[in-house]
Amino acid sequence: MTTTVVFREETITRERMQQIIGAHPRAAVFESCNLDGGDFSRLAMDGFQFIQCTLADAHWLAASLEETHWQKCRGGHCDFSSAQLSDACFDHCDLNNSYWRRATLSSVHFQDCKLTGAHLQEVTGWALEFSNCLLVSANLSGLSFRKAQLEGMDFSDADLSGCDFRDAVFNAGSLRNAQTRLTRFEGADLRGTDISGLNVMDAKYFKKAVISQRQAAAALAAFGLIVA
Repeated sequence: MTTTVVFREETITRERMQQIIGAHPRAAVFESCNLDGGDFSRLAMDGFQFIQCTLADAHWLAASLEETHWQKCRGGHCDFSSAQLSDACFDHCDLNNSYWRRATLSSVHFQDCKLTGAHLQEVTGWALEFSNCLLVSANLSGLSFRKAQLEGMDFSDADLSGCDFRDAVFNAGSLRNAQTRLTRFEGADLRGTDISGLNVMDAKYFKKAVISQRQAAAALAAFGLIVA
């Protein structure tokens, strides 16, 4: 069994990270470390743990970060583009305006994360999970949430163009004013979410979707109809 090595309250540069990778592969734990602005592109950091670290403007372009764990980290504008992140877990992280384009996110779990303004278009992988996350104004175009259980997800003002929500179940959260061009909701249960601003009258993309009577009345009212 690999023994973990803890690095606490250090400023981690690329050179320092390379030293740690060489000495402690898959065994490093970073607690309250400062990685702001660091360039960790194309480094192999599989299995590392990051706890209450700051990652603002850090670059992880094409890095290998499989099975990593990120807890209560703050990383505004950090860049995970093209990174390998399969089986990673992000818990209570603030990753607003982060970049994930073309990252591999198979079996990645985001729990209670802030991802406002995040760019998640063109990501690849399967079994990507979000729970109780803020994705306000995020770009999620083309992502599949088919048959997903979406708990407490706030997609307000997000770009959901081309997303697949077929047979998904929304429990709380919001789709308010989201962009839904070519988005598929067939068979989705939307009763538990705010659908203000969505054109649920588009039968092609909402076939057999389930909404409440209150939501139906609001949708008809948007077209100038009154439910008596």
